[in-house]
Amino acid sequence: MIKTLLQEFHTQFDQEPLIVRSPARINIIGEHTDYNLGFVLPAAIDMEIVFAIAPNQTNHYRFFAHNLDRYLEIPTHSIMRQVGTSAWANYLLGVIQQIQLLGYQVPAFDCIFGGDIPKGAGLSSSAALECGLALAINQTFGLGLDKLQIVKLSQKAENEFVGVKCGIMDQFANTFGRANQVIRLDCRNLSYQYFPLELSDYQLVLLDTGVHHSLASSEYNTRRQQCEEGVHIIKKYLPDIQSLRDIDNVILDAYKDHLPSIIWQRCNFIIKENQRVIDVCKALEMKDIHTVGKKMFEAHHGLQYDYEVSCPELDFLVSFAANDASVIGARMMGGGFGGCTINLIKKEGVESFVQKIKEAYFSYTSISLQTYIVKIVDGTQVINHEL
Repeated sequence: MIKTLLQEFHTQFDQEPLIVRSPARINIIGEHTDYNLGFVLPAAIDMEIVFAIAPNQTNHYRFFAHNLDRYLEIPTHSIMRQVGTSAWANYLLGVIQQIQLLGYQVPAFDCIFGGDIPKGAGLSSSAALECGLALAINQTFGLGLDKLQIVKLSQKAENEFVGVKCGIMDQFANTFGRANQVIRLDCRNLSYQYFPLELSDYQLVLLDTGVHHSLASSEYNTRRQQCEEGVHIIKKYLPDIQSLRDIDNVILDAYKDHLPSIIWQRCNFIIKENQRVIDVCKALEMKDIHTVGKKMFEAHHGLQYDYEVSCPELDFLVSFAANDASVIGARMMGGGFGGCTINLIKKEGVESFVQKIKEAYFSYTSISLQTYIVKIVDGTQVINHEL
């Protein structure tokens, strides 16, 4: 990809660009905890978007999306939201706008980008676009932005310009990722800690359902409202409570009679999921990979039955994995109703498992299952394309 983009850049713009790689991300455990100010455990993976960027002497930002074969010029004085076939540019234009809102000038530049992050798989190609361009602009024009500033402005670009109310996990994992380590991020105060992911005889494998049910966005908002309702009710009795992060199972059970059963159920999942993140981190410190896998299965059960954000395709993949001796952990990953499952599989059994589950999934859905063997890598960074 780097070689291809360099050739394209030289042909189209006839100058030498800066090269930035920006990775996809996974989340080992901790779903729907971010907007409840809890813990998440993400990592950057070896699927990425590569940027080639250089200043130009025009008054236009010039973008070429390699994978889409789309070219777009935007006047530097008129950044407006794009629609239709140019909507992809909003992730980039939002970043420029947010940098400007911080008081920085962003001169005109040329940018070509492309990569191998599958769209719609829940691996956050959007954060890769945002953080990758933010770092590229920062480096090209010497703005002096630090990593946390890049994370926050990239999230705001997606929230405010694109219009997707994502949490901060995706951008954080993308920027702060570290090879062979996961990040326990506290979404209440953005403190974080690295934990080694020593897989030894095991492999991380993603299985892409190839579906994204229309329920996803509406049910996401509903779950968020349900959690907020639980906090609101308990806050009447305990005024210091600010979020589900401040509530444990003792408190939740003490006020169970005051909560509608579905609200209690949703809150109970979040409290248990936060604890699972802590338990997995302890297991990683002890190099106890089997407990990590066990907690992954537990998390999926909770997401399926308590939080109810799974779907038949995800459940089929996890159920199939649970009945294979080479798999020690599996769960749905992301907001739900489609996307990928994340699986911990013995290396020696990966090839056989993938073949079996591809056949079974096609029989069940008539969809060809895409599988991705991934490893944990460093976050967004400038690279030397001469290496």
